[in-house]
Amino acid sequence: MPKVSKENKLIKIIKENKYPSLDFDKSLLKESIKLANLIVDDVFEVIKKRSTVSIERATLRIMGLNGANKEGVPYVNIFVDKLKQANLIEYGASYFYAYFYSKFNSDLNKIKEFLDELYFTDKPIEINKDEFFNNIEKYKEISKSIALNGIELMENQRKKREELIDKYNYPKLPWIYVIVATGNIFEDAIQAISAVKQGADCIAVIRSSAQSLIDYVPEGYTTEGYGGTFATQANFKLMRQTLDNHMTDRYLMLVNYSSGLCMPEIAAIAAIERLDMLLNDSMYGILFRDINPIRTFIDQYFSRLIINLSDIIINTGEDNYLTTADAFEKGYTVITSHFINYAFAKKCYLPDYLIGLGHAYEIRPEITNSFLFEFSQALLIRHLFPKCPLKYMPPTRWVTGNIFHTHVIDNMFNLVSVATGQHIHLVGILTEAIHTPLLQDRYLSIKSTKYIFNAAKDLGFEFIIRNKGIIEKRADYLLKKAYELLEYVYNKGLFEAIEEGVFADTKRPKDKGKGLEGVFIKNSYYYNPVEEIIISKVQHKVNY
Repeated sequence: MPKVSKENKLIKIIKENKYPSLDFDKSLLKESIKLANLIVDDVFEVIKKRSTVSIERATLRIMGLNGANKEGVPYVNIFVDKLKQANLIEYGASYFYAYFYSKFNSDLNKIKEFLDELYFTDKPIEINKDEFFNNIEKYKEISKSIALNGIELMENQRKKREELIDKYNYPKLPWIYVIVATGNIFEDAIQAISAVKQGADCIAVIRSSAQSLIDYVPEGYTTEGYGGTFATQANFKLMRQTLDNHMTDRYLMLVNYSSGLCMPEIAAIAAIERLDMLLNDSMYGILFRDINPIRTFIDQYFSRLIINLSDIIINTGEDNYLTTADAFEKGYTVITSHFINYAFAKKCYLPDYLIGLGHAYEIRPEITNSFLFEFSQALLIRHLFPKCPLKYMPPTRWVTGNIFHTHVIDNMFNLVSVATGQHIHLVGILTEAIHTPLLQDRYLSIKSTKYIFNAAKDLGFEFIIRNKGIIEKRADYLLKKAYELLEYVYNKGLFEAIEEGVFADTKRPKDKGKGLEGVFIKNSYYYNPVEEIIISKVQHKVNY
């Protein structure tokens, strides 16, 4: 077993987490995990036979092909698009990158000039097929050698993180997580510094609206976004440097979004630039962005391999289900999805300490004992996944322009979070139902969050849940309903269940949605050195 400081320290603080005990049916938990594994096994029969254009582009990025032409088109897009047009993509892009890497004597600039010529003259990509197929094993080995260099870069970044954590240590739980999203990365950096000084531990830069629907990753620093800031490698680098420069008494975590049509590519550049957390969940893209289910499940698999190698914590998006479905009536669907998402993560060998399952405080406030029901669900999820760094989201559906009412609900959420041992706590801001929060709004909300966390620090360790009381009965109900839904999904199949609208009351067919044209079936020669190398390095972690 590897003895890496990052692993040991993260596992240690999760083990030291305090929360009340809860009596629930452990046999139902075991059966739920078994069912979820069977559901995901069926999906993997589809995944393992296919790849996508985004996986091939991510592979090329890791192998060193970066940058964009004068029109802003990334070179990885040009290369993969040309391979697709020539009916060569089914072999995997790495062979052909190795072919041209050899042809141009390892000169990356000449490869880019060649791709510019193809793009601006609209020429097809051409290879000497006899020479290529006679030497295909040679190109396989060359591609593996190139990929090893990129993987070493990501591993070095992971080691750099471990050194910083040894120096500064993780913050105390729950981690205070806030969002900056001005559209201008330079303004985001200023906002991040302010949030850190106010007490934030995790800085999430929300992406510009609908970036998840564009099938390329923009290049360079960006200063104009809509509802957020574009995710680019340059922007990642700037924010990482900003947080590194402001660490004093704790390690500061940088968060972005690896979802949508470029899920694997964003995972790759996040690993290269040493991000700490990524929102990474196919179900969110399927349900809320109408991305094709087959495309995004395949992309999720490859992205999570990269994430695993780099020790990045994933955040899943089940909290979003409760923005369209009723949290009291359909709260169990979140737990069903947790079991399935957990099983998907294990297929990528992710250890529990990197699986940040998401949930939210979203029950209608007017329901009598809503606080107890919220407490029950949060505590149950904590017990179902005791080794996972759960992410807990604030109420958004029921907050209004009444900032005082919103502030009260947010603080009830804060109390549940600290008392049930949640790990990653997204701060609710009292003005977020009115406008993008101002610096002083964030200050007030972080201050109240820190007060609750300190005042109720050991609350969860000081009382016992009443036998057959409201909290225990609700937990029993939720787990039973989650299991029943797992049975239904297993019998129908996950793709068919999604098509019926089982999750988030939203229907998405598997043969429609954005990005399906980017899926292809691998041929018998297909090879991806990045996948092969990463699996060899991470498969031992699955049992952590």
